[in-house]
Amino acid sequence: MGARVTRAIRNFNLENRAEREVSKLKPSTAPRHPSTKSLLREQMSYNSEIKGEIARKDDRLLSLLKEVYVDSTDPVSSLRVKTAETQQESKEFRLPKGHHFDTLNVKNIPKGKISVVEALTLLNNHKLHPETWTAEKIAQEYQLELKDVNSLLKYFVTFEVRTFPPKDKKAMHSK
Repeated sequence: MGARVTRAIRNFNLENRAEREVSKLKPSTAPRHPSTKSLLREQMSYNSEIKGEIARKDDRLLSLLKEVYVDSTDPVSSLRVKTAETQQESKEFRLPKGHHFDTLNVKNIPKGKISVVEALTLLNNHKLHPETWTAEKIAQEYQLELKDVNSLLKYFVTFEVRTFPPKDKKAMHSK
């Protein structure tokens, strides 16, 4: 129902509107800069032929313009080159650490990257034994960059569950 009404309104008096649009005067030329108006008037007063020259189209120049073909290509950006280099670097793989990948179908991991399980494992190891699991050892073990490992150890922590006994009751000890 709504489409019919819309179509009727859109097509209402279509021929008259189209004829009115076609019969309108063509757009005029762009206005000239005020500083050149006096110069143009002065030159036209000396030579009346200039007005005809300004309005005349040169067929020779138009034919030359039609023969011009511009084919441009963008220069190769350095960003594209860098992404190609990083893709080639990440094609080196390493085997996953630990036995937890037996159930998953992970065959290899790109160098410079770690899985979620490995990240949790190394964070937990560093938390429990920070003197043995230093950033340098983790970077060497998992083939990561040292700055990435330092950022990982600084900004990410594993969850730690703590239970607080109620203030009015004695704490229950698990066996």
